[in-house]
Amino acid sequence: MSRRMVPQLEKATAAGVLLAFLGACGGEEPVAPSPPPPPPDPVETSREILIDSVRLVADQRNLDPLDPHDPIRPELVELGRMLAFDRVLSGEKDISCMTCHLPELGGSDALSLTVGQGGQGLGADRIHPSGVFGPRHSTTLFNLHLRRSLFWDGRLEELEDGELRTDAGAHLTPEMIDVFEFGVTSAQALFPVENRQEMRGGSDNPVGALPDGAFTAVWARLMDRLVEFEDYRALFVAAYPGVAFDDMTFAHASNAIGAFMIEGFAMNDTPFDRFLAGDTTQLSTPALRGALRFMNEHRCMRCHETDSFQDRQGDFHNSGVPQFGPGFSDEPGVGDDLGRERVTGDPADRRLFQVPPLRNVELTAPYGHAGQFATLEAIVRHYNNVEARLREYDVSQIPPELRGTLLNNFDEILANLDTLLIPVRFEEGDAGDIVEFLKSLTDPRALTLDLAPDTVPSGLPVDRLTGGRR
Repeated sequence: MSRRMVPQLEKATAAGVLLAFLGACGGEEPVAPSPPPPPPDPVETSREILIDSVRLVADQRNLDPLDPHDPIRPELVELGRMLAFDRVLSGEKDISCMTCHLPELGGSDALSLTVGQGGQGLGADRIHPSGVFGPRHSTTLFNLHLRRSLFWDGRLEELEDGELRTDAGAHLTPEMIDVFEFGVTSAQALFPVENRQEMRGGSDNPVGALPDGAFTAVWARLMDRLVEFEDYRALFVAAYPGVAFDDMTFAHASNAIGAFMIEGFAMNDTPFDRFLAGDTTQLSTPALRGALRFMNEHRCMRCHETDSFQDRQGDFHNSGVPQFGPGFSDEPGVGDDLGRERVTGDPADRRLFQVPPLRNVELTAPYGHAGQFATLEAIVRHYNNVEARLREYDVSQIPPELRGTLLNNFDEILANLDTLLIPVRFEEGDAGDIVEFLKSLTDPRALTLDLAPDTVPSGLPVDRLTGGRR
C-alpha cells in the first residue's frame, strides 16, 4: 500500500464514523449532547487501517488459510519414516534421505551446497574429506502435498494430463506409477538413490557397481537389501494390506517415503493463517506493513501468488542470482548451471529455476538454488535493483572454500533476467518489514520438529541433529 494512501484512508474512516453518528441521531426528539469522545490514538488508528488493508488485499489475492493434506494411513507413514532415516538405501550405507533433509533444519541442511555420499557430520558442520560439494542447495520438504514439480529445475513434474515426467524414462513403468498415491512426492525418493554423489557412491559397493542410468537394477538391488530384514517385511505388509510382499517394488518404498514426508512436514498453522481466519492480533505492525509491501507494492506476488506463496502456474524464473560451486552442467569443469534448460532443451529456459514456496521460509537458510544468500534479509534485499545487487554480490555469505569458484558471468545471467524484476525498487526499510511478514509464515511446530526414530530395522545409525536447530 502506498504511504500516500494512509491519510486518505484515515479521512475515509473518519467520514464513515461521522456518517454513522449522524445516522444514529435521526428522529424528531432532541437529544442531549454527549461528551465528545476521546481523540483516537494515532498508533492504534494506523494499525487498524493496516489490518483492514492487509485483509482487503489478501481477499483480492484470493489468499486463504493453507489446506491440510488428505488423511494418510499411519502404517504407510511409519514405513516411510523408517526408510527415510535408514542408511541402508545408500550404496555405502553411510547416508540416508534425511541426512540432507534434517527435520531440525526445516527439511534442509543449512549448507549452501549439499555434501552427499562420503560426507561426515550433520547440518552446517557437515564436510567432505575431499572437499566435494553437490551442485545445488538442498530443498525443503514443507507442505509437499501442494507441489506439482520437484527439484530446482523441475525435472520431476506432474503434467497437466496427470502424466509424470522424470529422468527415469521407461524405467518408471505404468505398474510402478499405479502404486503412487501422492503424485510427484511419491516418486521423489526414486532418484537420489541412483545418483552417485547423493547416495549411490562408487563402484566398490554392490549398488554403485551397477551402470549409471540403470534405474531398474538399482531399485531392485535396494529391495533385495530390504528383504533381508523381517521388520521391513512386516512394515511393508502392514502399509499395503492385500498386497503380497514379493509383488512389491521400490515404488512401494518410494511411495511410503513420500507419505512420511507429507505427514511429517505438513505445517499450516502459522500466524498468517490465523490472521486470515480472523485473529488480527497475530501479525505485528511491521509484519502488517511487510504484508502490504509483499502483496501489493513490490511485485512479489507476481511469482509467489498461491496460498503456499509459490507460482500458481508452476513457472520458472531467472531472478538474477550469482553462480558458484561445481554447477549442474553437461560440460565437465564448467561450473555453470543452466537450470530449466537442462530439462526442456529450450535456450529460453536458460538459468530459470523453480519458485520455492515461502511457508516456513524463515527456517530454511541459506537461500537460492546454490544457497547464495545467508539470511532472509539478504535475499529480500537482492530484489531491490537486481542488476546492481548481482554485480555487488557479497561473496562472504558462502563458505570460504567456495568463494573462489564464483563465476564472473553476470552479463550472461542478466541477459534473460525475468522482466518482472527489472523495475523493482524499494526503500531500505521495506526489507525489514517484508522479513517480518515472511516470519509470520512460520508454523511454531516447525521450530522443534523431531521426526527421527530411535532405531531403524537395519540397525544402522540414525541421523539426528543433537541440540536441535543451530
